[in-house]
Amino acid sequence: MRTRRAPNGGVSRLRTVVLVEGDSDRVALHTLAGRLGRDLAAEGIDVVAMGGITNTRAFASHYGPRGLDVALAGLYDAPEEAKLQHGLAAAGLGAALDADRLTGLGFYKCSVDLEEELIRALGVEVVEAVIEAAGEARSLRLLTGMPAQRGWRREAVLRRFLGSRSGRKARYAELLVDALEPGCVPEPLSALLARI
Repeated sequence: MRTRRAPNGGVSRLRTVVLVEGDSDRVALHTLAGRLGRDLAAEGIDVVAMGGITNTRAFASHYGPRGLDVALAGLYDAPEEAKLQHGLAAAGLGAALDADRLTGLGFYKCSVDLEEELIRALGVEVVEAVIEAAGEARSLRLLTGMPAQRGWRREAVLRRFLGSRSGRKARYAELLVDALEPGCVPEPLSALLARI
């Protein structure tokens, strides 16, 4: 098993690696875990942002059956399911990984992406209030008024807003998770944290 330096100076064993597509997913998981009184790092759980789903094979090979051989879990976007399946199979985690087998391995699917899950869980009005409290209501209004976004549903504009500036997804992942009411956590996040 992989080891690392623990906060107390000793060596701890890393027992689980959670593979996520990007930094916003990592931030959301750590934020939600913190709200639940959990410290994932202290529990021996690393949440690793892969920098895109196409990097699944490399990361799963490094940590999985051919590599450090730690328990793997993950979070992914439904439109990327085939890429995840291919990457995991290429890393030796089995062939023909349908959605049920992915869940059995500990990989949980966001219906579109994490941002869509959070917007749906909170509702448009709450997300807009979080954006206003963060001082970016003007930026959202400007985006909403652009010709390319006219006629879009408010949820689609919010998803576009969250992805329109570098670092914004990660910033709002924390703010939106903090705004979740107990019992309203999106299923992929709650199921993944329950698993690990």
